[in-house]
Amino acid sequence: MKPDILFTDESAEFYTEERCYILELSNTAEDEAVSIARARVLPGVTTRWHVVQHDERYVIQSGNGRVEVGELAPTEVKPGDVVRIPCNVRQRIANTGADDLVFLAICTPRFRPENYVDVEEE
Repeated sequence: MKPDILFTDESAEFYTEERCYILELSNTAEDEAVSIARARVLPGVTTRWHVVQHDERYVIQSGNGRVEVGELAPTEVKPGDVVRIPCNVRQRIANTGADDLVFLAICTPRFRPENYVDVEEE
């Protein structure tokens, strides 16, 4: 990794089949160790059950939600809370508030689409 400043381009935000919006803040081959994305879940929406094949952390920035991780009981989260999700543990998050639920998704090593596995039962 070399010294660098990555500027945010709000127009790069995209909607995913997981039912949330993602804005990649840092996810490059030059920094394989970590990726940082901003996730945004609309009011009343629950993301799909999924696993990722790396460790992940959610850092709640705004809004209120209920997170489900592995065998833990569903837990309410608010700004400032950190959710730690080990590799290959199923997860989803619901927006339980009236405003968007916004959090950073920090993955180690960096997120790659092929490491995302949808495990939602239809």
